[in-house]
Amino acid sequence: MSIVNIRREGEIAVVTVDNPPVNAISAELRQGLSDAVAALDADAAVRAVVLTCAGRTFIAGADVREFGKPPIPPHLPDVVNAIDNAAKPWVAAIHGAALGGGFEIAMGCRFRVAVADAMIGLPEVTLGIIPGASGTVRTPRLAGVEAAVSLVTTGKPMKAPKALEAGLIDAVIEGDLLPGAIAFARDALTRDLPQPLSARPLAPMSDEFWQGARKAASKAGHQAPLRALDSIRNATEVPFDAAMQYERETFLDLRAGDEAAALRHVFFAERAAPRPAVIDGIDPRPVTRVGVIGGGTMGAGIAAACRNAGLPVVLIERDSDAAARGLANVTKVFDGARARGILSDEAHAERLAGLGTSDDYAALAECDLVIEAVFEEISVKRDVFAQLGQHCRTDAILATNTSYIDPRLIAEGLPHPERFIGLHFFSPAHIMKLLEIVPAPETAPEVLAAAFALAKRLGKMPVRAGICEGFIGNRILKRYRAEAEALVESGIAIADIDAAMRGYGFKMGPFEAQDLGGLDIAYLQREGARAEGQDVPETLGDILVRAGRKGQKTGGGWYDYAEGDRKPRVSDTVAGLLAGRIAGQRVMDLADIAAHLVGAMAAEGQAILDEGIADQASDIDLVEIHGYGFPRWKGGPMFAAGRA
Repeated sequence: MSIVNIRREGEIAVVTVDNPPVNAISAELRQGLSDAVAALDADAAVRAVVLTCAGRTFIAGADVREFGKPPIPPHLPDVVNAIDNAAKPWVAAIHGAALGGGFEIAMGCRFRVAVADAMIGLPEVTLGIIPGASGTVRTPRLAGVEAAVSLVTTGKPMKAPKALEAGLIDAVIEGDLLPGAIAFARDALTRDLPQPLSARPLAPMSDEFWQGARKAASKAGHQAPLRALDSIRNATEVPFDAAMQYERETFLDLRAGDEAAALRHVFFAERAAPRPAVIDGIDPRPVTRVGVIGGGTMGAGIAAACRNAGLPVVLIERDSDAAARGLANVTKVFDGARARGILSDEAHAERLAGLGTSDDYAALAECDLVIEAVFEEISVKRDVFAQLGQHCRTDAILATNTSYIDPRLIAEGLPHPERFIGLHFFSPAHIMKLLEIVPAPETAPEVLAAAFALAKRLGKMPVRAGICEGFIGNRILKRYRAEAEALVESGIAIADIDAAMRGYGFKMGPFEAQDLGGLDIAYLQREGARAEGQDVPETLGDILVRAGRKGQKTGGGWYDYAEGDRKPRVSDTVAGLLAGRIAGQRVMDLADIAAHLVGAMAAEGQAILDEGIADQASDIDLVEIHGYGFPRWKGGPMFAAGRA
């Protein structure tokens, strides 16, 4: 059976695309649509055409199997043009998502209708490319230049009611979509039909508008949004056919580039990460109620993340005063979301209604999962797990949020150790997407599967990590910082190193980031290792902390900060403190600095792979992108090293 089928509803032809699971735009689908235009134009009994899709969605975008391969005719721009110039008007009936090429096909139709929960969008810039089948050319003709710039340069999808308001669709259908779309088509035939989009003129915009749009698009950090903006501007200044040629050339140029390759790599890694082979066919242990031990910044963030996912939470602290502070910390998270318009008053109340607090571990009796998020000190954590072993059900999953400590030491002596696992959240836990999942040797398969299921429910990016100091992310971070300090000792300016990493795509360089988070955090971890008898060399950061320079919170770390101002200033004090460790001055090209530091990250990543701490290189890239600010358009350190 064909994936593009035609039937008649009187004078209305219904073209149904059936290419499961998401009706992706394969070569067969493109050919089927092209053939349908020709057949229906030749059918005198047909006056209009409704394009609909079987399954759970409209055409949701390109066929990922064709990514990175030479395009196969008929090419999508030709298919969209054929629909746009069809003798019979087409009506796109949208449910689910019409994304990328799917929405470009919909724009080829004379009309677009959608159910209320449908979504439209042109997300190509998130893959390092621009729309290649008229997205930058037809969108401004359909809804105006401002709407086109917003939709195309951000890549953010839009729900149907907002799309209607923006002029991107013609109607929101109440009730069944197909009968509503057919009725819309019949009604449209009683009125003058609008011009095809290819025939509609566009007025130029002011230079001030383009300057503002360019400033906004540049914030993405990579070139695709800016190139998309250029294509939209070009579409306002040249005829339709010339604009289409410019768009296609830009699309093909970007598709062959490093940024698009990197973003495709990340796209496929993100698709695969939630479903690792190790949990294939394993039913996760159910989690319907969560306990969190510790109401500080991390514990409050974890509790908020669970409440946002609809999970009831019990927050445990050492005494009633600490429990009240923990509740206040979680409440502050939701207060902020309400102030930003993310939560309504009702949703705010609902979040808090599902949160209980106590200083009694007996309150955890009904919890399916308990996450420990207390101070990073093994004796404190072991005391917590001793209590959990006494008060929790024997089938309850018990998790530690440790960043560095060997989870096996934390859970030593725990009854039923098969229920124990490491869940390393990143702060702020209700915002940061990364979740390192660290199974112990005894962890049961269904507990590991439950951790991945929890990550999906919380909207996290899960990566399995083996046990070593710092797991994947913090181990690489330690190497990154050590290499950055080594460059300083060799005579390279601290500010040059930070500038190099910002130029590479990080929001902050390594020293700026330490000043923001606090130098004392890593210092205390090193001091703890020294107290246990480990030989930990003194770092430059240690010298600064011992001099009272812990970062922005003390008015100085690697840089000086004026009161109430977070702008870093090169510090003469730091130069004096570190003078004995710095071998003069030398200049290094910023690109070479960045290449050196990214290379060091990749080298540590390779060691992690060789030791079996990570399952695959793409997992390391996901950790760095989602937990440590590595620019996704560079693909992660492992991908970048492979392209160097």
